[in-house]
Amino acid sequence: MSGTYTHRPVLLEECIQGLAIRPDGLYIDGTLGRGGHSEEIVKRLTQGGRLICIDRDSQAIEAGKARLAPWAGQITFLHGNFGDLAQLLDDAGIEKADGMLFDLGVSSPQLDDPERGFSYMHDAPLDMRMDRDDALTAWTVVNQWPRTELRRILSQYGEEKYAGPIAAAIERAREKAPIETTGQLVEVIRGAMPAAALREKQHPAKRSFQGIRIAVNDELTAISRMLQGAIPRLNAGGRLAVISFHSLEDRIVKSELAAAAKGCDCPPSFPVCVCGKKPLVKLVPRKPILPSAQELEENPRARSAKLRVAEKLLE
Repeated sequence: MSGTYTHRPVLLEECIQGLAIRPDGLYIDGTLGRGGHSEEIVKRLTQGGRLICIDRDSQAIEAGKARLAPWAGQITFLHGNFGDLAQLLDDAGIEKADGMLFDLGVSSPQLDDPERGFSYMHDAPLDMRMDRDDALTAWTVVNQWPRTELRRILSQYGEEKYAGPIAAAIERAREKAPIETTGQLVEVIRGAMPAAALREKQHPAKRSFQGIRIAVNDELTAISRMLQGAIPRLNAGGRLAVISFHSLEDRIVKSELAAAAKGCDCPPSFPVCVCGKKPLVKLVPRKPILPSAQELEENPRARSAKLRVAEKLLE
């Protein structure tokens, strides 16, 4: 394998163990990215198993086809948003799977490609689209969304405590001329923050960029839709593994899986269950799986990763 693929996928061993791969099973990697997880899955499909690779970034699909060429006969690549999982599987004629993996992190090639506009470390056009066929860009959000909406996404999605002053500063700046690049946006953000905040270890624009990126790609809604689409499409005993990277994502994953594992949603005051809902999954384990000390040393980007695994119960 060429040096291009020295990148190590996050929680790789833990994901493979969590999926409990059967060599003749059908598996879905719903976030192909650089293909590291996919490669380890397909290597284990030695008895006619199949792998479905999904990504909303067409560049990731092309790179994945090249990397996974030795197993081309066992892999189907689907370009699309994992939030549309049920529709993607229907269109591909796939009814059920034995395991699914979703890595919710922004892929390294997207972050590292300055042209994509995800990074506050490079000056680039304001883009941030994971799927370049989508219409909405960061430029539109920054230059055209109302100040109240900007404040909401910076606060809610970016968890930025200076969301109000930053949104006001963006509004003032764009009234003079559109904010065209990530570099210009960083300077506006920096200028809106108090001196104490600028001395923090974290880059002053990190939280705001996260908030804008999530809004551009509608990431949180897609996670809920994906989970609601994934669980019914698992065979009994099939595993669902989801890696999240910040509290907003993990909260959604934890909540959706907990609801699926609980089943009954009757009010606690009811003496008996009247809804009839049965648990769909069991959590294995109940707590999230975190990176090992060794992985954190080798890959600092894994620092905030959490893996949650659920197993489909008999229906």
